[in-house]
Amino acid sequence: MTPDLRVSFAGIELRNPIIAASGTFGYGVEFEDVVHLDRLGGFVVKGLSREPMIGNPPPRLFETAAGMLNAIGLQNIGARAFVDEKLPKLREIKDAVVIANVFGYTREDYEHTIQILNEGQGIAAFELNVSCPNTQHGGIQFGSDPRLLDEVVTTAKRFAQKPLIVKLSPNVTSIGQMAHIAQEAGADAVSLVNTFVAMSIDVKTRKPRIANVTAGLSGPAIKPIALRMVYEASKSVQIPVIGMGGISAAEDVVEFMLAGATAVQVGTANYWDPRATEKIVTELSRWCAEHEVPRIADLTGGMTL
Repeated sequence: MTPDLRVSFAGIELRNPIIAASGTFGYGVEFEDVVHLDRLGGFVVKGLSREPMIGNPPPRLFETAAGMLNAIGLQNIGARAFVDEKLPKLREIKDAVVIANVFGYTREDYEHTIQILNEGQGIAAFELNVSCPNTQHGGIQFGSDPRLLDEVVTTAKRFAQKPLIVKLSPNVTSIGQMAHIAQEAGADAVSLVNTFVAMSIDVKTRKPRIANVTAGLSGPAIKPIALRMVYEASKSVQIPVIGMGGISAAEDVVEFMLAGATAVQVGTANYWDPRATEKIVTELSRWCAEHEVPRIADLTGGMTL
C-alpha cells in the first residue's frame, strides 16, 4: 500500500502534512542543496517585516536539556528585498508551497508588509506572527491581548490577497479563546504553538545566558504542552489548525493530527538535523503503511476517549 499523504487547508493542497517552520529554515533557498524542497508539504520563510531588522544582540541561542532558547529578534532582510531577491528563486522550485511569515510592531506595519508581499508571485499563504516573545514591543502583545488580536487579524485580512494563517502565542490563559477570536476576525487557519517565554542563568557569572534576558523555549521539552493546546484550539474553532512544538519524528506528527491538527510544522529539529523535515516525510509514509492508514488526512481529530 502506498499511503495518501495529501492534506489541504484554506484551499491549499499539500503533498504531505510536513511544513518547515518559520525562523528555522531561512528563506527556503538556503536549504535547496540539503533538502529536496519539492518533497515537503511546504515551508514558512523567516518572519518578514516592513523594513529590514538586525535582531537582538548576541548571545541569542542557548541549548537546554531538552530544547533550545532563542532570542533572535526576527532578524530579516525586509519584505521588499524578499520579493525582489528571494521569491524569484523560490518560484523556480516546482510545486513549492511557500508561506510568508509576517511581523510588525503596529497594525500599520502588518498592513504595509502584506501590501509589499502582495506584489510578489509565488506566495501561497500568509502566516501572521502575533506571538513572538523576543522583541521589545509588538509581537507577543498582539497575541496575548484579545482586543489587539482581533484588531490586527481584521486589518491583515482586509489586505491579504492569500489565505491568512494566524500564529498563536502559548503564553495566554486560554488558547481556545484566542483561536476563536482569530477565527471570528477572519483567519483561514491558525498555527500553534510559538515558543514559551523562558530564561537561563550562568551560575558562574550570575548573568543571563541570553543578552535579551528572556527568550523563547522550543523543542521536545514543550511538546506535551503544545499537544494539549492544539487539542484545545481544535475544539474551539471550525477552521484548520496547524500544530507545532517539539516535532522530530513521524509519531509526533501522528499525535498532533490525532489531537486535531490538519498539518504540522517542524522547527527546532532543523537545527540538529537540517534534513529532519524530509526524513520525517519518509518515516510518516512508512508508519502509515505499517499501521494500515491509507489516507493520512483521516487521522485529524481521530483521538478516542
